[in-house]
Amino acid sequence: MGIGAGERIGDDMSNRVVVTGMGWVTPLGSDVETVWARLLKGDVGVGRVTHFDAGTFKTNFAAEVKGFSLETFVGAELAARHGEAGLSTKFALGAAARACEQAGIGRALGEGKRKARRFGLYFGAGEGTLDFDNYAAANVAGWNAETRAFDAARWAKSAYAHMTAVREIEQEPQMTLGHVAEAMGCKGPASNCMTACAASTQAVGEAFELIRHGDADVMLAGGAHSMIHPLGMTGFIRLTAMSRRNDDPTHAPRPFDATRDGFVMGEGAGVVVLEKLEHALARGAKPLCEVVGFGSTADAFRITDIQPDGKGGAGAMLGALKQAGINPRELLSDGRAPVHYVSAHGTGTKENDSIETKAVKLTFGALAPRVPFSSVKSMLGHLIQAAGAVELITCVQAIRTGWLPPTVNLNHPDPECDLDHVPNTARDCRSPEGKSLVDVCLSNSFGFGGQNDTVCVRGYRA
Repeated sequence: MGIGAGERIGDDMSNRVVVTGMGWVTPLGSDVETVWARLLKGDVGVGRVTHFDAGTFKTNFAAEVKGFSLETFVGAELAARHGEAGLSTKFALGAAARACEQAGIGRALGEGKRKARRFGLYFGAGEGTLDFDNYAAANVAGWNAETRAFDAARWAKSAYAHMTAVREIEQEPQMTLGHVAEAMGCKGPASNCMTACAASTQAVGEAFELIRHGDADVMLAGGAHSMIHPLGMTGFIRLTAMSRRNDDPTHAPRPFDATRDGFVMGEGAGVVVLEKLEHALARGAKPLCEVVGFGSTADAFRITDIQPDGKGGAGAMLGALKQAGINPRELLSDGRAPVHYVSAHGTGTKENDSIETKAVKLTFGALAPRVPFSSVKSMLGHLIQAAGAVELITCVQAIRTGWLPPTVNLNHPDPECDLDHVPNTARDCRSPEGKSLVDVCLSNSFGFGGQNDTVCVRGYRA
């Protein structure tokens, strides 16, 4: 497909892709407008872990989704049908339902074979909820203290007694795709990628390309994930990637701050409805913004480290901007920078924040200090595979409202992170008449393994 390096998006309606619906489930809530207001206020959704007893863990706090009920999103009948699904799948179902509702689509779009085959989905969904207690119990049961050896037969007996086929299959990441396809009537292209923290941005970008290349008219795109379980938390703790401010969780996520000590685990889902412009207008849908570019690169450096010079992240941004036909180093006629906001990957780890800052400087050159560049992970935590889609929605909201979300807890700026990170207070970017002056945004996501993805969106113009 030549992703990120394809031809410039022109004015030909047949080649244009718009966002017509959005939905998310986050640690700050699930209604787009309510969560947006809380982000602008600087609320932080971090607290002690309640999903399991993390009292002995070196990090015992996270950004959990509170009070979630799938029935609220999809009704009692559909919720019951997907009742055995994992937590991240339920988050995805809720976010997808809200996105489809805003877009004015649903299973009715899939009526008739032709329409159904033109309605697809592309997710970056992580593993389902692990059956950890029964798995651990089987391991304990399999240990023979007398022989001091593992007894496979004893393990199998315990596992057979307590583990179930349904819980096992629901751990698989492709199950989220299947549940959402069934619930929403999607029978078109269906894919799920697991490129770690970049996954849902990659999913949106590649869904955008599928529509542009004529393989679908409508795509549900996004991601869902919850790693707030013993194995997930343990893995990142052992990597020393997570903050250990157990005495002050609310102030633990602090991207770009000199005192940052790691990211804060989050969970949730984000889904957007991407639609061929011609299709959207024909059915009377209202475009929320236009997707105009996607860039994707690989660092080819090291599994858990970013390429230190920032060229991988810069390549993703430059690819998205090239496809959008935007020169990142050329001022607009009104004297403003060509990009009005960058949603940072901004995890709060020492390496990520400083290297992403380098990448932005490589992309925009002398104009880099004039491009606002903030991280909502300072409030939502890191939603892992769901992060990119949720953060893309913040870009759409910035375009719609003219407000930029802040990076909170940024009280001691790191000299190596010396760009405009919108510290602590949301920024009003509206004209005196109240019109949004935010028109072009980038959303960055960089994942373990060296995956870098950027999506470029702009305000919709007929």
